[in-house]
Amino acid sequence: MPTASPLVLAHRGASGLLPEHTLAAYELAARQGADYLELDLVATRDGALVARHENDIWGTTDVADHPGLAGRRRREVVDGTTVEGVFTEDLDLEELRTLRARERLPQLRGTDRDGEWPVPTFAEIVALRAALSEELGRELGLYVELKHPTHFAGLGLSLEERMLADLEAGGLLSRDAPVFVQCFEPGTLRRLRGELGCRLRQVLLATAPEDVPADLAASVEPRTYADLLSRPGLEELAGVVDGVGPRKQMVLPWAQDGTLGEPTPLVTDAHAAGMVVHAWTFRAENAFLPPALRRGADGDVAGGGDAEPDADRAAHGDLAAEVRAHLAAGVDGIFTDHPDLVVQALREGPPVGG
Repeated sequence: MPTASPLVLAHRGASGLLPEHTLAAYELAARQGADYLELDLVATRDGALVARHENDIWGTTDVADHPGLAGRRRREVVDGTTVEGVFTEDLDLEELRTLRARERLPQLRGTDRDGEWPVPTFAEIVALRAALSEELGRELGLYVELKHPTHFAGLGLSLEERMLADLEAGGLLSRDAPVFVQCFEPGTLRRLRGELGCRLRQVLLATAPEDVPADLAASVEPRTYADLLSRPGLEELAGVVDGVGPRKQMVLPWAQDGTLGEPTPLVTDAHAAGMVVHAWTFRAENAFLPPALRRGADGDVAGGGDAEPDADRAAHGDLAAEVRAHLAAGVDGIFTDHPDLVVQALREGPPVGG
């Protein structure tokens, strides 16, 4: 399996160049040198696992152009938040396969490739990984996120067993299989490791320190990600998870002057607990970079701030500097929409301070 550090984790494929969660985006990421293909899994009404960022597909497919399906638009509470859209759990796989993927961030990345590819099933992605590994002569990995597992379990569409069945069919259930399973809900990872006997490497994702995981929100003593990723929290998770996947600002906060601040204790604490740290999400557009690393369309410093024009928000900034700073802080893997740029940054030199 890919084990070299740092790992390049293709976030929803090469999603900075092609619509996310399409077979084309995954294949491009592999050819660009990514170590793992990262994907989010949700379920259809008839229990098939498909790759979408959310179970609401209004913004990532052309469902609005299909009157028979667009008419199913409704409101639903997902993990405590009211969402309006068309949901995968309301469509069977045959219906979903009539749709085509669209760019999720059209204002930044355009729509030139909209409508070219269907929504892929997890089984198709497992097969693609095997074919590309053979063709490229190197083992590609899968980095699988279970999305809203508590929500889907409440609908009778448990994601865990379905994921394990598709991985077993692809021969990917052993401890040394090139697979990470990730989730924002610690209870799901505990169930996988305990009740379901999952031996795959597991990663607890985290958003902001003050946020509470969806499965813990209704508990007697809800715990925040700050609690879970503290040194005592990490020690408690030992044996359940093999790593953590924090939002990148949990590793290097953005300072008031627009630069990257000093590292938090997170990486040191996780390594002390025997866990890897894979930070997310590294994107080249100015909209996602700290102000000091933003650049104008001509390459000059863009300034930063919410008032900058759309052209500057879409222009690429100094992603390489951000990546190297995080590697210097000790992270073991980089989730990125632009695997080609991260691979290039790694080839061009050591991390800042390294």
